[in-house]
Amino acid sequence: MIDTLDRLGIPGLFDLHTHFYPEPMGTKVRAVFETAGPLIGRPWPLRYRGTDEELVETLTGFGVRHFSQLTYAHRPGMAEFLNEWSVGFAQRFPAALRCGTFFPEPGAADYVRRRIEAGVELFKVHVQVGAFWVTDPLLDDAWGVLAEAGTPIVLHAGSGPVPTEFTGPGPVETLLERHPRLALVMAHLGAPEYAEFIAMAERYPNVRLDTTMAFTDFFAEMGGPFPVELEPRLVDLADKVLLGSDFPNIPYDYAHQIEAIEQLGLGDEWLARVLWHNGAELFGRSDQ
Repeated sequence: MIDTLDRLGIPGLFDLHTHFYPEPMGTKVRAVFETAGPLIGRPWPLRYRGTDEELVETLTGFGVRHFSQLTYAHRPGMAEFLNEWSVGFAQRFPAALRCGTFFPEPGAADYVRRRIEAGVELFKVHVQVGAFWVTDPLLDDAWGVLAEAGTPIVLHAGSGPVPTEFTGPGPVETLLERHPRLALVMAHLGAPEYAEFIAMAERYPNVRLDTTMAFTDFFAEMGGPFPVELEPRLVDLADKVLLGSDFPNIPYDYAHQIEAIEQLGLGDEWLARVLWHNGAELFGRSDQ
């Protein structure tokens, strides 16, 4: 990967989609992958393990200069516990973005506003795990706060790896009709509904996509390869595609994600934007 960074003339990788969790949540999440739980649907042997310190050292050893620490609430009363833990994580690891999450519950808009005022840079919402609609009325004011602030939200709403009644592009389309200024980042390029989520990035000025697990052999085996006919649309969205990995919850070497993106052959300028510039510009990190 170092050769790629040198060739592109970028200082490192900006990984928008990585996960760190408080315990015992981390142990429970790993168990879901290890046992191929119902939201996973297939064997998913984790490649990376360790303490937060060990995992951050591993990640930065790959050339990652900035990364997220995405958590996500799946029941009422959980989000603010996770948000407070995330404050401490960002203080321990300055390379990490200051992240938060929220859940459809009374007061969600209030704590989302407070967290933004306190410096949260990125939120994560996972409707598959959380089992809720993005259009839940309890979230409407929170989405309004986020739209006004312009704070990005990594949104896992695509139907992969296992669809639920809450996943798919339809509810997200409705959400964007209500709040067209939302800065959504569609996780996993919206897999497997790639075309629909790409269309949202084309249509709405603040909608972006992350590459998490897309193009890898594992993802292709699980849900089919990324459609070749959509690649020109990714080129046209060069400023809106950001690197994501799902580290450490991946069953292959971290380098494979980078190699898979590079092997698309969409050009060095596009690649440099995806691997570094888009994230650095979105969050104001120059590192040059």
